[in-house]
Amino acid sequence: QVELKESGGGLAQIGGSLRLSCVASGFPFSSYDMAWLRKAPGLEREFVAAISWSGGSTYYADFVKGRCTISRDDAKNTVYLQTNSLKPEDTAVYYCAAQYYMTTQPTASDKYDYWGRGTRVTVSS
Repeated sequence: QVELKESGGGLAQIGGSLRLSCVASGFPFSSYDMAWLRKAPGLEREFVAAISWSGGSTYYADFVKGRCTISRDDAKNTVYLQTNSLKPEDTAVYYCAAQYYMTTQPTASDKYDYWGRGTRVTVSS
């Protein structure tokens, strides 16, 4: 049974920080590229960040560069998304996704093998 379980969402303050976690099971986590995507109210799903299976390569959407850090801990089958300087527009449901073969420049339209159910993040003052 494949499962991606996101956690760490909730209410956060503008300018604050938040760390999301995604625990994976049911597949060889260390062989998969991992990504975070989000769905904001009224907008299409968008790519946020990704990390290669080896952890050697990371990719970020332009709107989060300098604020977000994606990392992984294969011993815990977990991928993280640390976001600093939170903005109201960061409000969205954040999804964890797994991809066996990552494209050079990952996008929201890429085919991902597995998806989590999402964790909601609300950023306000």
